[in-house]
Amino acid sequence: MIFGKIEYLNLLPFHVFMKRFIKNSASKMSMEYKRGVPSTVNTAFHKRRVDAAFISSISAKKSKYVSLGIIAKKHVKSVIIIPSVTSKKDLESASSNVLADVLGIQGEVLIGDKALRYSLENSNYLDLAEIWHDKYQLPFVFALLCYHKDKKLYKRIEKEFLKSKVKIPQYILQQASQKTEVSKKDVLGYLKLISYELDSKSKRGLALFYKESKKVI
Repeated sequence: MIFGKIEYLNLLPFHVFMKRFIKNSASKMSMEYKRGVPSTVNTAFHKRRVDAAFISSISAKKSKYVSLGIIAKKHVKSVIIIPSVTSKKDLESASSNVLADVLGIQGEVLIGDKALRYSLENSNYLDLAEIWHDKYQLPFVFALLCYHKDKKLYKRIEKEFLKSKVKIPQYILQQASQKTEVSKKDVLGYLKLISYELDSKSKRGLALFYKESKKVI
């Protein structure tokens, strides 16, 4: 399996889970990673350079996916906009840039770990997921676990991941903290804001985003 790996903190629990899943798999499956930011992983997936990946929701509309995603129930701290009279998109992003347009907010979009660092150190920003929730009372789905084939495998990954309680080993947490320059305490606090189950309410939020995005794309 070639998996498109986005190395943002929000997927740290999933990557820890996958290491154990592969190790304990009866089929002794192997996995090769192709790493990148969301926008590049989107491209790699659609060009079939990877078999599966968490794909930006705006780019996943016509793809096959399971009920796993990167979801913010309310605020998220890692998808923000710094208000300004001019707009600046984040080249690493896809869904978040469109979300800013859907919400009609001008400014500089920041996503991922750099956005999290900024939100922890500054107050002059708006949390796009929080604004979405305030407006529609629905979660925002930033990405979906998409695949090209082997549906049974990814449904099994979905089932096992959602029922597992992933504990991040201290050495991995320390490595993530050093790499991102976010304290271990803040990493753990941030991960509490992320949901991974594409439940009925999240599906309604996703459908609404697709509907509203047609007005700005």
